[in-house]
Amino acid sequence: MNDPVWVPQSCTLPTEARPLRVAEWDTLLAERLTSLSRPEALRLRLTLVGGPGVEDQVRDLVERESACCSFFAFTIRPGESTIALDIAVDHNHAAVLEALAVRADAARVAP
Repeated sequence: MNDPVWVPQSCTLPTEARPLRVAEWDTLLAERLTSLSRPEALRLRLTLVGGPGVEDQVRDLVERESACCSFFAFTIRPGESTIALDIAVDHNHAAVLEALAVRADAARVAP
């Protein structure tokens, strides 16, 4: 959780709040992630199980994440039963995206 690649220096979230944010991501991934792919080297696509309130939860989390880590570009595409979440970064933050992909893959739920 304190891995500097996972939470880069460019993150403006206060240090004491970082473990809570990481825990929010971990919970979302553990409860909702069914698949992930890398359509491009600097883009990660997460497929999340939808449900009541899930889209709002995802939108809230990525909005707060964008506020402190402006290098992330999030795209949310809700479907009937799933939510696709694309996460893109620039070349300088490729290691952060890779760390997120590894963390997400470890947390993935069975389809």
